[in-house]
Amino acid sequence: MTKKQLYRGLIVIFFIAIIAIVINHNIKQKENESQTYGLLERKGKTADSKEWKDVQNRSKTLLANLKKDPTDTKSTLKLVALFIEEARVTGNHMYYDRAAMKYINNVLESDPNNFYALIFKSLIYLSEHHFAEGLATAQQAKQINPSNAYVYGLLVDGNVEMGRYDSAVAYADKMVSIRPDLTSYSRVSYLREIFGDYHGAIEAMKMAVEAGGAGDEHTEWTRVQLGHLYEKTGNFKAADSVYYFSLSLRPNYHYALEGIARVALAANDYNKAITYFSKADSMVNDNSLKEELVDVYRLTGQNQKADDLANEVIEQLSKDSRAGMKDENIGHYSDQELAYAYLKVNNTDKALEHAIMEYHRRPDNIDVNETVAWVYYNKGDYAKALPYINVALKTHSKNPVLLSRASLIYFKTGNKQLAKTLLNDAFSNNAYVGNELKAATSAIMQNL
Repeated sequence: MTKKQLYRGLIVIFFIAIIAIVINHNIKQKENESQTYGLLERKGKTADSKEWKDVQNRSKTLLANLKKDPTDTKSTLKLVALFIEEARVTGNHMYYDRAAMKYINNVLESDPNNFYALIFKSLIYLSEHHFAEGLATAQQAKQINPSNAYVYGLLVDGNVEMGRYDSAVAYADKMVSIRPDLTSYSRVSYLREIFGDYHGAIEAMKMAVEAGGAGDEHTEWTRVQLGHLYEKTGNFKAADSVYYFSLSLRPNYHYALEGIARVALAANDYNKAITYFSKADSMVNDNSLKEELVDVYRLTGQNQKADDLANEVIEQLSKDSRAGMKDENIGHYSDQELAYAYLKVNNTDKALEHAIMEYHRRPDNIDVNETVAWVYYNKGDYAKALPYINVALKTHSKNPVLLSRASLIYFKTGNKQLAKTLLNDAFSNNAYVGNELKAATSAIMQNL
């Protein structure tokens, strides 16, 4: 065979391969477009609630409307809202976000400037940690309707996640000026926390709770955030009271159960912590809950349980992450979570791999820089950790875990005075930072 014949043969093979890829892509695309999504069964006691029956009835009505008229935009967007809410309640984000995105894209295909479809699309991108895409979509929506308060909330969230904190503050101010409510006050609280103002953060979160309806999921989520702020300032009695009150208003609310478990853990009541973490885990699909259980299992010497659960978390996060890499429209970017998950099984190489991947997406975000710094610390590369922890502290956050980690890094790199200052700030309110981190910081206190 001559080179010319070989070349022609390769061209034919390449052409056939391309045709096959295109046909396969089109088939998959048509399958995705034609797929109909319904509700997944809920876990635990939430499956017996009156609210769940109401959600099921609304879903049946909306799906029936769309079967009758697939171009019914109003019903489509109501179904999208229902799926997004169900993702929050159950933790089944991958399924419901994919379902919602399918219906959103149907709307945008015929109406590219549909404001509410763009709002929902931005929200899902942010939920799945596609932060750059979520921010860009929110900016597109803002051009269509610059007077809508909610779009500014998405701009706050996107800018925070991308590490553009001054822009986030400006958008939060704009949001509050248009609509002072639960969603705007809670964002003000979060930004105050980022900038180290816990007193102001607590006040704003109280205002957010008061602006909501008691027992509503959004209100109780906000109330739980208030409890978490009390935890970070060492006021565990107030935190516990908030969590139990939330539970009385919304029985079996997994975030409230998780909060009660954390307070128990801070009091070294490991049995109670395991009971409440496990109960919360039975209600929802949430890897962060499982990771907290891993820590308690380790504290109680149940290392096999801890290893098995930690590996289960890694497997699920890896699956979500692969989905995010394969499909730019959906699929969770899980690299920051995977970095911490791998640290729990002492695989620092894999932890660093994922931390750096997330850093390349969001080099200005303080939490991402903290993650990279902490992985380098665990690898013993203290000098490499230093520039990242410097960025993590740029907003003057008073998060006790961040300050404790930073103190260890500064101690190891020779800045004992700064390490001492940060430790004093971290434990000024006797906040709980975890037994392992507390032991590490206690060990260096003798040399400061």
